[in-house]
Amino acid sequence: MVIIVGADRLGNIENLLKERGFSKLKHISGRGPKAQKCKPVSTTNARLMILFTDFVGHNVMRNFRKQARERSIPFIACKRSVCDLAHCLDRCGFA
Repeated sequence: MVIIVGADRLGNIENLLKERGFSKLKHISGRGPKAQKCKPVSTTNARLMILFTDFVGHNVMRNFRKQARERSIPFIACKRSVCDLAHCLDRCGFA
């Protein structure tokens, strides 16, 4: 499972992740009260956490980065763009 934080809609990003072998996605917009108040999210079976930096604030980013680090989940922060995400996935070994 991939946890995606940020953006209101995923568009073609969903297709890219499925092509890379990630069939289950959990999307959190980052605008809701739960994300803003830094409440922990369920990360059971998470193989990767992706955060779109152009759609969330610094506190939300810090919160999710900390959760990923504490649970030893690989973490990618990038812009909400298929090209940028593909580049980051390649660089992190998720080809």
